[in-house]
Amino acid sequence: MKRRSFLGNTAVGGAMIGGLSALAEPAIAKQKKEPVLTPGAKYDLLFKGGHVLDPANGINRKKTDVAVTKGKIAAVGRNIPTELAKKTIDVSDLYVTPGFIDIHAHIFYTDNNPSYRWPIADDLCWPAGVTTVVDPGSSGSATFENLKKIIDKSKTRTLALINISYTGMNEGEQNPSMFKVEPMVEMAQQYPKDVVGFKTAHYWTNKPYDSIHTPWASVDALVEAGRKANLPVMFDFFPRPALNGYPERSYRDLILKKGRPGDIHTHCFARHIPVLTSDGRVNPDIFKAQEKGFIFDLGHGAGSFVYRNAVPAFEQGYLPNTISTDLHNFNTCGPVVNMAFVMSKILSMGMKLDDLIERSTINPAKAIRQNDLGTLTVGKPADIAIFELVKGDFSFVDSSGGRSYGDSLIRNIITVADGRIGFDPYGLSYPFWKNAPKDSSYWVNPSGIDH
Repeated sequence: MKRRSFLGNTAVGGAMIGGLSALAEPAIAKQKKEPVLTPGAKYDLLFKGGHVLDPANGINRKKTDVAVTKGKIAAVGRNIPTELAKKTIDVSDLYVTPGFIDIHAHIFYTDNNPSYRWPIADDLCWPAGVTTVVDPGSSGSATFENLKKIIDKSKTRTLALINISYTGMNEGEQNPSMFKVEPMVEMAQQYPKDVVGFKTAHYWTNKPYDSIHTPWASVDALVEAGRKANLPVMFDFFPRPALNGYPERSYRDLILKKGRPGDIHTHCFARHIPVLTSDGRVNPDIFKAQEKGFIFDLGHGAGSFVYRNAVPAFEQGYLPNTISTDLHNFNTCGPVVNMAFVMSKILSMGMKLDDLIERSTINPAKAIRQNDLGTLTVGKPADIAIFELVKGDFSFVDSSGGRSYGDSLIRNIITVADGRIGFDPYGLSYPFWKNAPKDSSYWVNPSGIDH
């Protein structure tokens, strides 16, 4: 059984962290402020003096502190005393936000690959500030339990959408006889903490399987599964006009009739999507769908984001509800790289930073009905992205060979997942080496591997 390969370790390395190897060392790494240690204090961690952006709570405030204890957000406010924290880290020149949530990133290889023993999402998620990732239908109901082996070992919170195809992505996605609704519902009920919805993709409505006669088979089966399981669904959709007497499969019908409030269309700025009318205006059906609660997801990918659709849409007020990458091993070296890089690209198109963070944190959390995530609310999981907004001259490419320019780039500095620092390559949480304890256990590798 073969399936296209997904995220691997080949695009990851010290020189490629965040895809920003050409940049100089961050200014924050040169401030030489060591962490303040207070053994036995109330909080486990205190991030001091950052610019906190938490759209879920309407916070956009400089010189604000975030305290963490027992894996949860413990306090957010100004002038929290350092003596209350076991470790205080100065982040005064950085942004502090909820951990990013990528609801479209493929982390499942095949159903017989030895990579099950390795949580591959950690390699690209934490360096980009992503603390929660959703695999969008790489597995079907017959293969999900193999993906579950990865989920159980991943330090990154990993969730899944189950493919409408019984055996998963690229295997039966065009064959209506493989659209088995009941097994999908049963798998979602068996693993309610892991399965957050369902997905259809690559149903091209042409031969084989005579699917040209049944243009809505995958969509209708998917919506039925979502209704039965009371879960949202995600569409990777290819519109088709009426052909030789065969029925039309229109974008209007998908977003206004077939899709329910809370359902998601990913790849919303792809070349084949009718984002713009013939006179260059945003398709009015899109605004109608957004008003009724239908969700439009960026889903960048190697072939699903073009400036010719996205830039005019942004200029006319059509912004995606969520930002996601569609990461897989054909785009980690470009044009996607990772979540922070895609977010930088969207920032360069004129989206405000607080709007960008909203679409990368609380909005995707709501889309997958994970109400504890995407926020710095006290008592919620301490998932945090701490990043620098680098100013300079940058260029970004879309997935059709087009190039654009920007003056800002998001470079992630620290990632905290469930209250634990999982990514800190510049050592803001470390003392100077002469001051470090001789006991090598001071530094704990999140992977648990000591070599």
